[in-house]
Amino acid sequence: MLSFSVMALAAPADEAATAAVVAAEEAASESLLSVKALSAAIVVGVVATGGAIAMAIAIKKSLESIARQPEAGSMVRGSLMLGLLFIETAIIYALVIAIIIIFVL
Repeated sequence: MLSFSVMALAAPADEAATAAVVAAEEAASESLLSVKALSAAIVVGVVATGGAIAMAIAIKKSLESIARQPEAGSMVRGSLMLGLLFIETAIIYALVIAIIIIFVL
């Protein structure tokens, strides 16, 4: 990155050198965009996988507790929905962070 800055400040003598500097800067920006896209994909993939596993565990445990005590089913169901909401919110936050990585950073 520093070498590109030094080349840009050196005031190239001809058009070919200017074109080379511009091409190098474009290649560097394309490479950075690829790294951003890859990191955003990893963030969303890991968080979505973790969220799916957490949701599966929560649903399994709530069904087990309803099977043991059917009279407490409505209370368990309400707690389950609240828990699933919090898990889904964490996944949405990860998506927002991935969008910020791509477009802002």
